[in-house]
Parts: sequence; structure tokens; C-alpha cells
Amino acid sequence: GRHEVWSWKTASKESLCLMWQKVKVQLMLSMSFLTALFWYCRRLYSFLAQLLKRWSNYLQRQLIRNLSVLPEVDLLGYSAREWKGETKQAKQMREAYEELFRSCHIKYLRQVRRDNYSVVRAVLFQIFSQGIPFPSWMKERDILKLPEKLLYSQGCNWIQQYSFGPERYTGPNAFGKLRKCMEALKTNWAEISATRDHEERGSMCNTLFSDESKEYKLYEAIKFIMLYEVVEAYEQIKSRDKPVHNLFSLLFARDSSSDPLSFMMNHLNSIGDSICLDQVELFLLGYLLEVKIRVYRLHRFNTEEFQVNYPDEYRREWNEISLLTEDDRYYHIPLFRT
Repeated sequence: GRHEVWSWKTASKESLCLMWQKVKVQLMLSMSFLTALFWYCRRLYSFLAQLLKRWSNYLQRQLIRNLSVLPEVDLLGYSAREWKGETKQAKQMREAYEELFRSCHIKYLRQVRRDNYSVVRAVLFQIFSQGIPFPSWMKERDILKLPEKLLYSQGCNWIQQYSFGPERYTGPNAFGKLRKCMEALKTNWAEISATRDHEERGSMCNTLFSDESKEYKLYEAIKFIMLYEVVEAYEQIKSRDKPVHNLFSLLFARDSSSDPLSFMMNHLNSIGDSICLDQVELFLLGYLLEVKIRVYRLHRFNTEEFQVNYPDEYRREWNEISLLTEDDRYYHIPLFRT
């Protein structure tokens, strides 16, 4: 009987040992698998995080590269980089920048892409970034109907010769293309001006002004609004219905823009392609958008034309924006700090 009990105990012990060995092997395999899985997941997470960071940096670089209005830079630092040397012009420009820094409290500037939309871009970017609403006349009219009104109600079939900046497009599809430009202006302006948060509005502007196809539509819409108002003023002058602003008299006094058609053919069609806005058209731009445009003209430093307002007659309730130019061709955006 004792021998049988001993044999049973021994057998049970050996069975348990055998089971433990098997369980131990399984546990070790499971632990090894979990350790390997943890290591793999950690490496995968690290790889994905690094990939995401690189992709984010790439998108940021692409955005900055495509931005037509660059982030702010130090004013005097920009002046020192751009106007090195001891020539008379370089010295005068550095003095002009120092005057802006000292007397006008302009500490930074945002560089604007140097093309033939420069001034329209600088004006419209500030209107959007400051959240300035539609001008009063634009609230009363549907600007989407302006191309239709000009073509059908006022019989201006010649708008088929309208050119879209560098695209130099003309033909019967001009009407549809103009309407798309007006839709882009109205939609983006309404959306951005309704955004109250300054940082969010700035982000929206950076996105919009890094897409050439979208921003060019805005500029062409502004050009067309200028044309529409010139046609309206011309009709009023002919009918002597009511007095028009003095700037229209100046505009029609030019041999190259004696009527709306010549204004379009000789001036508007080339804006964005080979020329920028000139002084008279800058007056018209401020008048139509109901903003006081203050321009610091650095090449006119130490003269009465160093600071000029466009238009020179403006209403008190109009918002003010500022531009900075070295040559009346390309414009940058000055930033004030007190």
C-alpha cells in the first residue's frame, strides 16, 4: 500500500512538473512575443511620428514658399539687407526706413510678391486680415450681377475683349469667367470678414494668398469693379444726371483713358500682366473699397510726397490701411508697434 501511494505521488509530481515545463515554455514564448510586439509598436510609433513631423515641415515650407504675402520681418534688418553700400540711393533709403521706425512707429513689414498684382494684393490682404467688411455700396447691390448688368443692361459688348492679367484671355466666355471671379471675391470676403478671431482670420488669409488660381480671381474681380464704376461715372457725366467724384475727371482727362473702352484696353487689361496700378487708379481703388490708403513712398523721402493718401478726400468712418513702396511699382505692408 505504501508503495502504491508513493508511486501515485511520484507520478502526480512528474505530471505537474511536465505541465509546468510546458506552461513555462508557453509563457516564455508569450512574453517574447509581447516584448517583440511592444518593441515593434514603439518603433512604428516613432517612425510614424517622425514621418508626420517631416510631412508637417514640408507642408509648412510649401505654404511659406507659395505665400504671396510673407511673414513679418524686422524693418531695419530688412533695410540693412536690401540697401547695402554707400551709394546716394542706398543711404537715402536707409534714412527713410529709419524715419519710419523712429517717427511712424513702424517696426516690421510683410513683403509682398513682386509682380504686377502687387498693390492690389497688398490692399486686399490688409482688408481681409483686418476683417474690414464690404463697402456700403457693395452691401446694397449684388456684385454677382454686375457683369450681367454691364453686358446686357448697358450694352457693353466690348467687355468680351477683357483680359485676365497674365492669361490675356479674350472672347465670348469672358462673361462667365468674370462671374466666377466675382463669386470668389464675394464668398471669400464674406467668410473672412465674419471671422472674429484674429489668429484664425490670419490663417485663412495665409491659405487664400498661397493659392495663385484663387487669389488671381480676387484681383480680376477688383479690376472689373473698377471698370464697372468707370462706366457708371461716364454715363452720369454724359447724361449730366448727378455730379461725379473729381478722380473720374482726372481719369477721363488722360488721352489713354478718355472713355471706359480705352480705359480697359490701355490700362486694366495690362494690370497683372505688364503694368501695375498708377496713381489715378490707386485713388479709384481706395474710393471703391471705401478705405483710406496711406502710402509711404520711400523714394520721395524729405519731400511733401513722402506720405500720400489715396483718395485724398475720404470719409471719417472709412478704415485705414498702409502701404510702403520704394518705387511706386512694388508695395509691401508696414506693421505698426507702439
